[in-house]
Amino acid sequence: MIYPIVAYGNPILKKEAEEIKEGEDLSELIQDMFSTMDHANGVGLAAPQINKGIRLFVIDSSLMLDEEDEDKGIRKAFINPIILDEYGDVFGFEEGCLSIPEIRADVFRPEKLTIEYFDENWNLKEEEFSGLTARVIQHEYDHLEGILFIDYLKGLKKRMVQSKLIDISKGKVSTDYRMIYPVR
Repeated sequence: MIYPIVAYGNPILKKEAEEIKEGEDLSELIQDMFSTMDHANGVGLAAPQINKGIRLFVIDSSLMLDEEDEDKGIRKAFINPIILDEYGDVFGFEEGCLSIPEIRADVFRPEKLTIEYFDENWNLKEEEFSGLTARVIQHEYDHLEGILFIDYLKGLKKRMVQSKLIDISKGKVSTDYRMIYPVR
């Protein structure tokens, strides 16, 4: 099943997601999230973006990497994740979001992280990620905390995107995937 993506302005995107009861069967939802992400040509998708306020996201960072990159990327689900540490050099990279189409902006994040999470079989993992894979994880993790990449924008850049954000929340945006717009 391919879900519609929740558009900017929907309150679920600004709420902290709820922990999932351990052992719950999420296999179908995870597959649907990967299908939805792939259909929308995304590299990550958090459950709040499909109108589910739970602590789950999926990523496929391999889509962001060049052939010469050492890191080959990952395609993985993260259940009830907790970022334990972020470290390394802070670098800027242009980010976008399926819930905020047509807006991209440089966001500065640490290059490495350590994260604890359950995989889709409820095995507890603790792993370290770096580079673009870490960035995708940080972006999707922010969704679970009710944080959007545009929340990192300041001053003039933030003011420059305001009218576009209003248009998105009113459904005045064109995408190749279905979206759910806030009720006005």
